[in-house]
Amino acid sequence: MAIITISRGSASGGLLLAQGLSEKLGYPLVSRQDVIQAASKYGVSVERLQEIMLKPLGFWERFQHERWQYLTFVQEALCDRARKGRIIYYGNAGHLLLRDISHVLCVRLIAPVDFRARMLMERENMTHGDAIHYIEQMDRQRKEWTRYLYGVDWLDPSLYDLTINLKTLEVEGAVEVVATAVQREEFQPTDESRSAMENLYLASRVRAALAADENTASAEVDVQAEGDVVYLKGRVRPASIVESVIQVAGKVEGVRQVNRGDLDSPDYTV
Repeated sequence: MAIITISRGSASGGLLLAQGLSEKLGYPLVSRQDVIQAASKYGVSVERLQEIMLKPLGFWERFQHERWQYLTFVQEALCDRARKGRIIYYGNAGHLLLRDISHVLCVRLIAPVDFRARMLMERENMTHGDAIHYIEQMDRQRKEWTRYLYGVDWLDPSLYDLTINLKTLEVEGAVEVVATAVQREEFQPTDESRSAMENLYLASRVRAALAADENTASAEVDVQAEGDVVYLKGRVRPASIVESVIQVAGKVEGVRQVNRGDLDSPDYTV
């Protein structure tokens, strides 16, 4: 069955849409917190992962290692859940973490500012002015965060299969639209899309293993997988880490062969 990811700004009705779809389709819900909890198996506490998630862009620029760890651990946790079957993920960047998997329906939900402010006023007991300020701050931070981590514009419509505006539809109507779309043949799993999901999962496990190992944690290596073969790419420093990277990758369950053709460590001076 298909997977649904929901991208939205703060207080835009994403949880309401996810809950409505879950009730209608019977898909289990997966939140950002669920994924962070699963990612903590790599030795980073839930509290620390949660803290990292909420940090502004300046934090990420100073702590490259924690950025790498966060991305790898969270993607592995989400891939592990997604490969097991249908889910509705309404956490951050699901459409980017599961990119290029054809049976993932990527939904972008937008809502008028007044709708979002009213949600915050009711849910968080904010004043109208505080709610507007919070929305503007979080939207700006999320846009910067997504561009920095993934190199894309969060608002780029080409990243989504379906964009729904709650200005013209109630949440119930949005549920009907998404529920209809996800039943279409284009979003049903195929042998090819299942294989792509397994490749992404294996690559994410190798990246997570590298990030968790103290000898290779600093090596930001691009990993691709095809079946049981993984391909490594990157410029690793110092040179002594190269062999460690290959060894750690080769020990991941499911890896039969490690291709290091595009992995090198050029000489350099500090």
